[in-house]
Amino acid sequence: MEAEALKVLFIGNDAAFTRAATETLVAADASTTVNAVPSVDAALATLREIPHQVIFYDLPVANTASLFQITMIAAKVPQLPIIASGPSNETNFAAEVIHAGAQDYVEKDPFDARSLPRTVRCAIERHREHLLLIEEKENYYSVFDHLVEGIFRTTLDGHYVLANIALAQIYGYNSPVELMASIKDIAGRLYVETGRREEFVRLMREHDTLSGFESEIYRKDGTRIWISENCRAVRDARGELLYYEGTVEDITQRRQMGEALQRSESLYHSLVEAMPQGVFRRDLQGRFTFANQNYCNLHGINPKEIIGKTDFDYFPRAAAEKYWRDDLQIMEIGQTKEILEESQPTGKTEKEYHHVTKTPLRDESGRVVGLQGMIWDVTEKIRVEEQIRRTTAELGRSREELRLKNVAMEENLRMAHEIQLAMLPQQYPTLPRDVPPEKAAFKFAHRYHPAETVSGDFFSISTLSDTEVGVFICDVTGHGVRAALVTAMIRALAEELKPLAHDPGNFLRKLNSDLCSILKTTGSPMLTTAFYLVANCETGVMRFANAGHPKPLVLRRTAGRIDLLANECGRGQPALGLFDDPTYQTTETTLAPGDLVMLFTDGLYEVQGANEELYSQQRLMLDVKNHLTEPAGELFDKLLENIRIFAVNHEFDDDVCLVGMEFSGKPAQT
Repeated sequence: MEAEALKVLFIGNDAAFTRAATETLVAADASTTVNAVPSVDAALATLREIPHQVIFYDLPVANTASLFQITMIAAKVPQLPIIASGPSNETNFAAEVIHAGAQDYVEKDPFDARSLPRTVRCAIERHREHLLLIEEKENYYSVFDHLVEGIFRTTLDGHYVLANIALAQIYGYNSPVELMASIKDIAGRLYVETGRREEFVRLMREHDTLSGFESEIYRKDGTRIWISENCRAVRDARGELLYYEGTVEDITQRRQMGEALQRSESLYHSLVEAMPQGVFRRDLQGRFTFANQNYCNLHGINPKEIIGKTDFDYFPRAAAEKYWRDDLQIMEIGQTKEILEESQPTGKTEKEYHHVTKTPLRDESGRVVGLQGMIWDVTEKIRVEEQIRRTTAELGRSREELRLKNVAMEENLRMAHEIQLAMLPQQYPTLPRDVPPEKAAFKFAHRYHPAETVSGDFFSISTLSDTEVGVFICDVTGHGVRAALVTAMIRALAEELKPLAHDPGNFLRKLNSDLCSILKTTGSPMLTTAFYLVANCETGVMRFANAGHPKPLVLRRTAGRIDLLANECGRGQPALGLFDDPTYQTTETTLAPGDLVMLFTDGLYEVQGANEELYSQQRLMLDVKNHLTEPAGELFDKLLENIRIFAVNHEFDDDVCLVGMEFSGKPAQT
């Protein structure tokens, strides 16, 4: 391949020097082309039309303006080398020209024509090497900043002079620049343990390298994490220490896992030693590898001597042979075996009995490497069982009586369940009263799932006037008969307080007062949460008050969002039955056509899933938002099904009551 023809762009007004330089370059290589222009602006215009390999700038004067022109050209065409020419004996100016961005400086007087072609070629080569170096540097810093490990360089007195993005992220800073500006004293700002930096410096001075130096440090926000540092000392040619550089790894999770494992092992050991049963392990040759204190106590063996011994060292030969045969069978078939061993201790008139469970021990590959056993004295248990057999007949009669009582109780609970269901709204009120249900301003839906036969949850929907409807939901702590009885009492009190039903806050205050009086008389306190709302079908205005109940949701379907119904003060208000005279705030909001108010008890979201994860109110809102536009009944069914799928046992642990009220808008006049 032929060498690329050289194109030189010459800037200058010295015609004689321009001609001399041109002739010199063409004489050296006939393929060279020199284009001369009078000014920098003309040069930049030419470069936009014609590519060149080098710029030769004959500086008019040796001043700051010329230096600025050099800098400007280098900024606009960084891909081209610049050779400047000027007066001789201007050593300082020549250095400034080079510093401003030129590759070389050529003295005009005297002019060394012989060296000019070599100067041009060298300038081109040096500039290309410079560009490659820049590219390599950029590539280095790109790799440097994308490493997952933190990388640092620190001064001997303890501040950062180099850090990558990973290190900044580990320490909680937005950038390496912020990290280096913030941490000026590593000893006092970074390490939690006083003197940790000094220990780091001491080890580095002794060894020059450090691996796995683990420390607890402060992040930017004050939280603590654990890091592991690998570091080396960097010295100059004379061996003088310059700085430290190395890597940092966040080992918080690993450390926590190690501590958890240590606690687990310690707990296991303490549990094994605290067990009333004897626990032992033997290898394939029948030698003891472990025995807890209770095992040694049971057989009168010194725990310090048992390791490495066999049954033949402690038991009669016949007994030891039987134990060994059992061991061989268990290790051969690889299955757990339970054995009842009986013995007649010397000097005792009664037999003793021991229950033994032996399980094969396996290594990581599944190969049997021994067995583990548990043994406990069941002599007394055997004797008690004999006594139990003698009283079986009497217990049988008692059992039959108990069965009959259970049948009667189940029948009563079934009847209570039917009564409780019958007390729930069988049909929903219609407002205005003279319109068919499909044209009503409010449409209702509910789902009711007691955890047991009877429930502590209930709701009611009442027509208060020609334009207003009241919705009440209540959750008595617990479930079952006791909660259901309190529920019935609250239902009766709420019915008596209908004259106050237009004011939710006053209604709950009076209901609480009456409930407290009754509970004090009975001496049976019961925590009860409740929520009560009154909605107007003409205005869409809804007033509500909350007594420690989960905040209902308002599905603002038109706006595409979900709001929580919270009181104006922003503070929770106490549940019913706790305090004699609390105040319950009435808060007002307005429903838009299409809005759905969703009321529920806490049994809906207090559901445990896999890995002990709770469903939570936040997850409930996300699931509801996924079905935001669906009719209330369909939304409720899908929501309940999602929660059942989430639940570890696919059922609700507590009573669930779910009520929906959709506002269709002011009804049309008939």
